[in-house]
Amino acid sequence: MLLSRRAFASLATLSTAAVAAGVVAAPSPASAANTAYVFGYFTETPNMSGANYGLHLAVSRDGLNWSPLNQNNPVVTPTAGTLGLRDPFILRKQDGTFVVLATDLNGTDFSQNNQYLHVWDSTDLTSFTGYRRIRMHGLNTHTWAPTAFWDAARGQYGIVYSANNGADVLMVNYTSDFRTVSANQVYFSPGFPVLDGDIVVDGSTFYLYYKNLSNGLLYGARSTTGAPNSYTTYTSGLRQGNAIEAPLLIKNNEGNGWRLWADSFSPVNNDYYAWSSSTVGANTWTALNQRTFTPPLNAKHGSIVGISSAEYDALVSRWGLPNWARLKSSNFPDRYVRHANNECRLDPYPMEPYQDQLWRIVPGLADPAGVSFQSVNVPSRYLRHSNYAIRLDAYDNTATFRGDATFYRVAGLADAAWSSFRSYNFPDRYLRHANYLLRIDPLSTSSSASDRQDATFRITP
Repeated sequence: MLLSRRAFASLATLSTAAVAAGVVAAPSPASAANTAYVFGYFTETPNMSGANYGLHLAVSRDGLNWSPLNQNNPVVTPTAGTLGLRDPFILRKQDGTFVVLATDLNGTDFSQNNQYLHVWDSTDLTSFTGYRRIRMHGLNTHTWAPTAFWDAARGQYGIVYSANNGADVLMVNYTSDFRTVSANQVYFSPGFPVLDGDIVVDGSTFYLYYKNLSNGLLYGARSTTGAPNSYTTYTSGLRQGNAIEAPLLIKNNEGNGWRLWADSFSPVNNDYYAWSSSTVGANTWTALNQRTFTPPLNAKHGSIVGISSAEYDALVSRWGLPNWARLKSSNFPDRYVRHANNECRLDPYPMEPYQDQLWRIVPGLADPAGVSFQSVNVPSRYLRHSNYAIRLDAYDNTATFRGDATFYRVAGLADAAWSSFRSYNFPDRYLRHANYLLRIDPLSTSSSASDRQDATFRITP
């Protein structure tokens, strides 16, 4: 939560990336073979045109690059309380099925107090049953950002959330069925206000990552018991960007490393940042370059859990992969190709209207072996070059237009794992950006490193 609170087969293939395991309290038989990940979140954009307070899902095979499901529409939405959710948390239970918890809050009026959490059950996240709200406390305060974990010593799950009992603390209730809960008690109150806890159990150690509201930094604490008020902070403060919140700790499916994700403080800023570490118990987090990861479109304050290959396939079959793509810059990975007033440029993400960065990659208008880029929100228009500048123009079905709007996708000039796009009718020229504007220029593998970077893009959902 905010403190203020406070197309082509190739496209389909590229849309289905993958990631680190997560937020499961202890390995269960169903999670032992995890090879992919699912991300649950809600959405917001700078002017809220893309705000939606239902449960959204995205999948990934590498835990870094995410493909939204259901065209980034919600897969389920609350039907009681405020009729909206924030901060959804997905937990794989000990029996291998899932439970979804979420803050009962629709929108950004953080002055609202609410004693409830939304709850759903799910066998495999292709459907959701048993919707209910559970009352967590009787305080005149909020119930934000739930996380949950299995406490083997108690034989129960702990549900931890942000609340205020005169100070900003993390509260806990224990449950066996996510229907009835024990009385609330303070779980973590280190002597300064805290927010947004996330708990992962690894072996015999409980790890709690949280936001210190006094200085705005993220920290990690640990405990050998997971009991209330048993945690000791062991990391230095972490932050990327101007402000940060909602730490999300994930163990890689491969079991040989960890990632820490965090949400930006508001939808105006970059939505997610990430770190990696080979050892969660050490204070050795390394910030990841944004070239290496792409969060789900418009995603805010979510959770990640490991899934099997069969579960991944079932989710894709049930909800579908995006029928659009984005072009991410190699040397400015916080920027994406978008149109604005029919000009084509690189702009920082997030942006408004967010649909300006969405493209349908279709068979080339002049040669189906190539590609053309059709605007999603102005589908009568395509990217084409005119006097070497790239524009968004209305399709006129002339041979000149078809040639200007067709490109051959080749291995990236700066990174063969990415893509470059060679002009159909000027085959020595490639799509590139210059001063953030798109154009076609003569380029080759012997061009300067900076020029080759300007002409290299990642196709991503």
